[in-house]
Amino acid sequence: MYLSPSSSSLMLRCFCCFNSPRRFSSAVNPSAKKKQLVFLGSPQVSASVLEALFNASSAPDSLFEVVAIVTQPPSGRSRGRKVTASPVAQHALDRGFPSDLIFTPERAGEETFLSNLRALEPELCITAAYGNILPNKFLKIPPLGTVNLHPSILPLYRGAAPVQRALQDGVKETGVSLAFTVRALDTGPVIACERMEVDDQIKAPDLLALLFSRGSKLLIHELPAIFDGSARLKAQPQEDSQATLAPKIGPEEAWLSFDQEAIVLHNKVRAFAGWPGTWARVVIVDNKSAQQKILDIKIITTRVSSCDNIQGNEGGNVTISNGALVFPCGSRTALEVLELQIPGKRVVNANAFWNGLQGQQLKLP
Repeated sequence: MYLSPSSSSLMLRCFCCFNSPRRFSSAVNPSAKKKQLVFLGSPQVSASVLEALFNASSAPDSLFEVVAIVTQPPSGRSRGRKVTASPVAQHALDRGFPSDLIFTPERAGEETFLSNLRALEPELCITAAYGNILPNKFLKIPPLGTVNLHPSILPLYRGAAPVQRALQDGVKETGVSLAFTVRALDTGPVIACERMEVDDQIKAPDLLALLFSRGSKLLIHELPAIFDGSARLKAQPQEDSQATLAPKIGPEEAWLSFDQEAIVLHNKVRAFAGWPGTWARVVIVDNKSAQQKILDIKIITTRVSSCDNIQGNEGGNVTISNGALVFPCGSRTALEVLELQIPGKRVVNANAFWNGLQGQQLKLP
């Protein structure tokens, strides 16, 4: 049974979780000798990894086939809260992957789900931003283990938000790691990794997409070694003493505090781009009537001012210079805001926003 994009995603979840799975061959020339692989992922960046696996499995000399997909349950994603499938599930359906081989358990330890997974007899599981903790009874199923694609150089930035936390810290280098999954989060032996320099203007969604793209190629390259067991032998244990954590981001972190240095705020804007975004509270002062209005604005794009001082910004005044709103920050630094958004409005550049003030003064609270 194929469910089109317009079909009920709730039906998809029920159908996938409680019916016995059937075999699906993703290769052009399927063979019983091919390794059975299960992919676990949820967001759009995970869909890019799944696409790489689909393409590789379709090659005439492919060693494997994707026999099932595991992803987060359907949820309300759009403004109208319409319940839709995860990007990975939707991508699989668009590729013609059987809906009864797409599993969407609330938890990866559900017995019905584990029973269906065991029936498929997968030899390897691949995870890429799945978003669910894998219990030991899951990890014991595939004889070749479970391998995770993680967007950091492990053991750095273990956790839910490695790219965001790395950008927030202003790192100059990051990368992607391929590691065996163990019960403790992101602590398994590392099979391979790839490093890359970080541009000081790149934002989290773009860096995340780039890392998963590179990670997909790394995964495809390492699959033969994983299948023949040599990857297990060469995998290096992580040095726990060098580990850093990347905890999940909360919406309460979105506000900018201008008593911090400009570089700290700039890195936060880059890190939190997409979700939850970064917000600033400003005061609009009508000099004629002396009336004041508080306005919350979403900060979209910034850069650190090249000026040596912030003359003209005394008293928390926000000025305009070279197409940027100049916000005074801690330690006599300044943050230049190039793009911003008023709630309910479209993103505008600094000049357009400034012109809309019609001579009113802009200040920090």
